[in-house]
Amino acid sequence: MTPYLEMFKTFGKIGCLSFGGPAAQIALMHKELVEGRKWLSEQEFLSGLSFCMLLPGPEAMQLATYSGWRLRGTLGGLLAGLLFVLPGALVILALGAIYVSYGNVPLVQTLFLGVKAAVLAIVLEALIKVAKRAFKSPLHWALAIASFIAIFVFAAPFPAVIGIAALIGYLTTTAADHVPTPRVPMMQTVTTITVWLAIWWLPILGLGFVIGQDFLFQLALFFSKLATVTFGGAYAVLAFMGQEAVQSFGWITAPQMIDGLGLAETTPGPLILVTQFVGFLSGFNESGAGLAVLAALVTLWATFLPCFLWIFAGAPYIEWISAQPRLSGALSAITAAVVGVIANLSIWFALNVIFAKVDRVTFGWLPDIATLDWRALVLSIIATILLLRLHVGLLTILAISAVLAMGLSLV
Repeated sequence: MTPYLEMFKTFGKIGCLSFGGPAAQIALMHKELVEGRKWLSEQEFLSGLSFCMLLPGPEAMQLATYSGWRLRGTLGGLLAGLLFVLPGALVILALGAIYVSYGNVPLVQTLFLGVKAAVLAIVLEALIKVAKRAFKSPLHWALAIASFIAIFVFAAPFPAVIGIAALIGYLTTTAADHVPTPRVPMMQTVTTITVWLAIWWLPILGLGFVIGQDFLFQLALFFSKLATVTFGGAYAVLAFMGQEAVQSFGWITAPQMIDGLGLAETTPGPLILVTQFVGFLSGFNESGAGLAVLAALVTLWATFLPCFLWIFAGAPYIEWISAQPRLSGALSAITAAVVGVIANLSIWFALNVIFAKVDRVTFGWLPDIATLDWRALVLSIIATILLLRLHVGLLTILAISAVLAMGLSLV
């Protein structure tokens, strides 16, 4: 049995070095857990990864949790999952404090101009990568186009787009001839689900109905909803988060959300930690630094605690789930729809980076041409060339963009 101290060292190392998005994070875990320490077999690791890709939420964090669960059960899963998230969460909290303290300083604003340009290039790269693996049939192309039109033109709710795509994928996939019987007692699963639902929701309900803290309660409800529909990675979630946090609730501005994504790209841990930055800024905008810290904690709770529920309830069913082709069909359809969602996000980001004023009109977004920022346009083109053509590393591009922004501000 793997000692907890060894697990703490290994998963702590993974958490502190998990830069570069889910692909790099999964590769790092494979190197440490399968190749290095041989705690998991190749098949166990791949089965866990396939299972995590079926779930809402950050697949890399869930894979870490699953790996810990395989090694030492629930306590092992908690240890691995927390160590994967906490280093990045602490960094984001510190960066959020710096941002609200110095974000209006001209020098800092200029640096963030470069960061925003790099973020635009990163989102475009994500769109291309997801599209390459998503389009396996004409149906997937149709789903991507339909989801883009639904969100960009009609401002359709993100959960509805994902739900309809999943249903279409499920119904258009042939069912398996034989499905193995699950080996886990049903009462064990019911108990696990009940316990983790209580852990997840009792503190949230306490905020709303016991303490009477309406802002934190609404924040918790929103990010809990977000946690259940985050199929397709963080970039897909950003479209929904932007639609709600910026437009519906007015908690933050579009430039602030783009700044948050840029900061999240520079920290270890899952990119979905951008939700913590959004929560922190929302709390700060509402009532200053004290509420900002509480809002960040509430956001972390609502975003990541559901991941433990999905893993601890579903991991014993991996063999049964993998024998369900219709679930794979639903996931493929969701991935295709996410291409349209990220395409909408790319346009929204591009307009808000390059123009100072962008308005929602009847059928889409309309920028004010007079507010064009030529520096942002030039930096975005350079960052895109560096990333997509020259394949320069992410952190290097962020640094180059920031330095170029400083130079252009002197012109």
